[in-house]
Amino acid sequence: MVKIALFQSQTGIDPAANAARIADAVRQTAEGGAAMLFTPEMSGLLDRDADRAARNVRLEDNDEVLSAVRDAAHKNGIWVHIGSLAVRTEGRQLANRAFIIDPRGEIRARYDKIHLFDVDLPTGESWRESNVYRHGSEAVIVDGTPVGKLGLTICYDLRFPALFARLAEANADVIAVPAAFTVPTGKAHWEVLLRARAIEAGLFIVAAAQSGHHEDGRNTYGHSLVVDPWGEVLLDMEEGPGVAFAEIDLSRITDVRSRVPALSHRRPIEQAVAS
Repeated sequence: MVKIALFQSQTGIDPAANAARIADAVRQTAEGGAAMLFTPEMSGLLDRDADRAARNVRLEDNDEVLSAVRDAAHKNGIWVHIGSLAVRTEGRQLANRAFIIDPRGEIRARYDKIHLFDVDLPTGESWRESNVYRHGSEAVIVDGTPVGKLGLTICYDLRFPALFARLAEANADVIAVPAAFTVPTGKAHWEVLLRARAIEAGLFIVAAAQSGHHEDGRNTYGHSLVVDPWGEVLLDMEEGPGVAFAEIDLSRITDVRSRVPALSHRRPIEQAVAS
């Protein structure tokens, strides 16, 4: 049995303040006896003002949130999954990048969000992530974490089951789904998609989320979840920021997959042909 913690945040426009909140969540995680903390997408900055946000986005080596979390992980001797940070790249676009930090404060893995959210919602909200971010191209799985083999995704990736299938086929035990879901899509799809991905892949899903009304005016859904391989919700943080704990029994994966061995029954499918 492995004890983990999730930080459900209400990230604002000041990276220094956000860094301090995550560092405190790391402290709470360690004091609560958990081995690993999971944080949401865009843990370091949420700001729809493009000009103001641009002044706060740094190269990875100079990112104050990443530096603070690495220091906190080392000081408290725990693992941290930073759901994602906006970081500058060599080109003009940014990367929406996840990080795995070990108890020495070292970066063990990175993952750049593959699927970018470009949509106009009936509420009038418009999102064009591809205008700012470059998409990643590689699925990432991290071995040796407290939760075994950890597969990495970010938010909108949730809607693409092929990515989860690839991570499951690479023997992932847990897949992280950090997110900043809008309220309308969160109410409609968040829990049902997370439970579906857990059931399809026969593994645990850990989904730390943004929650509440943010300084830049957006509203996010919250309801950070931990789901087991049978699709049972082990933790639902509902609304509001904070740290919560859950226990994961990795032996549950073998039990569930022996009852429904769907992964081993997958067959190659030819391209659909119209008739």
